[in-house]
Amino acid sequence: MAIVLVAVGHAWEPLRDGSRAVSALYLLVYAFHMPAFIVLAGYHSRGFDGSPERVKRLVTGVALPYVVFETAYTFFTRWTDGVPDRPVTLLEPLYLTWFLAALFVWRLTTPLWKLVRWPVPLALVVAMLATVSPSLGEDLDIQRTLQFLPYFVLGLCLRSEHFRMVRRRRVRVLAVPVFAGALALAYWAVPRVTSGWLYHRDSAQELSAPAWYGPLMTLLLFGCALVLVACFLAWVPGRRTWFTALGAATMYGYLLHGFVAQVSKYWGWYDPEWLYRPLGEITVTVVAAVIVTVLCTAPVRRVFHWAVEPKPHWAFRR
Repeated sequence: MAIVLVAVGHAWEPLRDGSRAVSALYLLVYAFHMPAFIVLAGYHSRGFDGSPERVKRLVTGVALPYVVFETAYTFFTRWTDGVPDRPVTLLEPLYLTWFLAALFVWRLTTPLWKLVRWPVPLALVVAMLATVSPSLGEDLDIQRTLQFLPYFVLGLCLRSEHFRMVRRRRVRVLAVPVFAGALALAYWAVPRVTSGWLYHRDSAQELSAPAWYGPLMTLLLFGCALVLVACFLAWVPGRRTWFTALGAATMYGYLLHGFVAQVSKYWGWYDPEWLYRPLGEITVTVVAAVIVTVLCTAPVRRVFHWAVEPKPHWAFRR
């Protein structure tokens, strides 16, 4: 469900200029969809202890796919963006490959966060300092890595009982007015607030704001994201459904849907005017959800397993 929101958010980007409603939905989704994705990534990283076997899985499951898709997106966007001289570099993640670079760093630091006494407050301090440090540069998209760090650390601290708590009926009912209020607030914020804060890829100064805005927005967005992620998880079914098994393949949907998003703009899929009316916006949403769901299915996994989950056993000592 989280990866569906990621794909839908990308599909809404070309529709934002013509619709304040779509822009409001876009802001709402971007306020919590990557935090939810990252919290879950942290939750599933709790077992990382730096052992050789864990490091091997980190290399094959994160580092190698990063190299493959960073290279693939570079060559692909040379064609779609018309930039034939775009260099292949592994230091500046292109498009959505930033998540793999960040996940590699986050997971390597897992033993540290499991050791310190107050991991989440410490991670928040790191994120706050990043927002006032424009000199950090763009290597490995370090701003996003540091500003999204608290969500990963929070995931490390969660236990299964926390997920059961938010699935209570009372929380599910309460989530309805919370999301309605958040949507109304997003609608109000569309012409007043830049969406750049939600991407967590720039410092406050780079967003033309005073430096002290950075730490303040870090805390504000973290609090809002926590509430919305809890409400989102409250709606996630606790029982097995037809799409439960697809949850193990979200990395396929994440890494592959970007090619569809890129080619859709190149081939003019957004040119028809009817797409910018309510029926067209609904159609775009449904199509994006269907595409990313298909990309998580078994046939697609079999075709792209070599790229998303490579197993170069020959490269490691026994």
